Amino acid sequence: MSQVVERLRVPLLLLAFGLLFLVAGSEPSAAKPPLGSPGWAPGDLGLHFGSKAATTVLFIAYISGALAVLIGLWRPRLGHRWIVWVVVLAGLALLTAPIGSGDHTNYAAYGRIAMQGGDPYVASPHDWRGGLDPITASVQPPWQDTPSIYGPFATSLMAVSSWIGGDNLRQTVWIWQLIVVVAWLAMRVVLLRLAQGDRARGRVDVLWTFNPLVFGVLVLGAHVDVIAGLFACAALLLARRDPFVAGLFVGAAFSTKVTYGVVAAGILWAWRAAVLRRPAWDGFAPARGLAGRWRWLSRPLVAETGARREVVRLLLGALVIVVPCYVVGGPHVLKQLGAAGGSFSYATPAAPLWRGLRHVLPEWAVTVVVLTLAVVAMIGLAWLLIRVATLRGLGRRIPDATTRQAIVVTWALSTAYVLCAPYSLPWYDTLTWALLPLLVELAWDGVLLFRYLFMALAYVPGRVLELTPGVRDWTLGFRSNVAPWAGWIALIALLLLARSRLRAGPVRPVTARSSASSSG
Repeated sequence: MSQVVERLRVPLLLLAFGLLFLVAGSEPSAAKPPLGSPGWAPGDLGLHFGSKAATTVLFIAYISGALAVLIGLWRPRLGHRWIVWVVVLAGLALLTAPIGSGDHTNYAAYGRIAMQGGDPYVASPHDWRGGLDPITASVQPPWQDTPSIYGPFATSLMAVSSWIGGDNLRQTVWIWQLIVVVAWLAMRVVLLRLAQGDRARGRVDVLWTFNPLVFGVLVLGAHVDVIAGLFACAALLLARRDPFVAGLFVGAAFSTKVTYGVVAAGILWAWRAAVLRRPAWDGFAPARGLAGRWRWLSRPLVAETGARREVVRLLLGALVIVVPCYVVGGPHVLKQLGAAGGSFSYATPAAPLWRGLRHVLPEWAVTVVVLTLAVVAMIGLAWLLIRVATLRGLGRRIPDATTRQAIVVTWALSTAYVLCAPYSLPWYDTLTWALLPLLVELAWDGVLLFRYLFMALAYVPGRVLELTPGVRDWTLGFRSNVAPWAGWIALIALLLLARSRLRAGPVRPVTARSSASSSG
């Protein structure tokens, strides 16, 4: 029976990827914004999907993809590098146009404004040149009047895409797709360098490379998060080898999308733990008060010479990127830090709470209450994830203890954020799915897959235009009334899982050599 189920994985993957490419290669639809004349970029297949058909096909693709990943988690294929299929996926992605949202048209507009000497953090696409520019005029609701919320490094890449693509929107978007696909390929290389042993490398291909949910949402969606995630993972890979170069990648991640600067916290916490593990270190108990606790947190990194040198080099590397980016970007670039501060997205667990409190509290009070609860939940969940990963040795396939700690902390912080934040979208999960393969198998793999499936389905087909009334009602109903409760189920399952694993106690320590070859 197990062999029969295992044999279903490849057909399910072929079905999922085939349907995703079919929608991405078709004519503009509810899942795919129109991009105009293709110019020298690839065109489409001439196949048209109505909003109902596009929604149905994408639902089938993501559900079959989730089943394939679940089978792969159960029995990952080891000892294969699958390089031919990786190249095939990358090539097919570049023969299609982005689906699932209109974000890529926003990127093209912000790059166009920057390339023509404007300030994309002040000028909205609708206002630029009276709304007559052939690129900025393509931005669709609800983003037509929204200045950029992305970091200046991302804006520079968008400007390069605009410069090469010229006045043709499809060409501009294709250059951006090329950057995203290269980032996806580079991410696989970085993850395989971080992974040790066939088991871990097999998980990289199951959870990242050949995960139709991740590929469909991130790569076929051409989201900037793939680029920011690559920079963050590269920083983790290089933190022990060259802190200055790692700092360059930290600065690039932060300057692409600020939330990916969380990797700096992971690296610094790992260095602090490395100092505390040394017998020569004379630690001290945390003092009372905010200042005392800050000294307790920072003293190991400041007082120990080697650690202080590494921290300085990391910060210098980050500043080499951050300072020029934000100076050139101008003072208005900081507006992105609070752009979503008072918002919520419909598919998050916070959404029902937000909607309910609006009936009894003023809007400002609802914002304060929900954001406060979200921050507390993030901190608590991150702590639990770190505790379970540490106690159960889930990073034991990563031989270097400091790199292991940095990966675990970065993954836990990123995962807690996307699960608890009032405003979260499927493509925000990049670091969760990039770093999860590096950890030893645990039941939360399936929990996270369940939650991500509902997040992906909640934003199918992906656009607010060209929807029939029936599809609009279905989409918004699923997003508002189904996906949030799937998020609650996932949170509760993670809490119960964490509780059971903490009660079970620590696992037996393993050596670096045995951890690299262990099957988990």
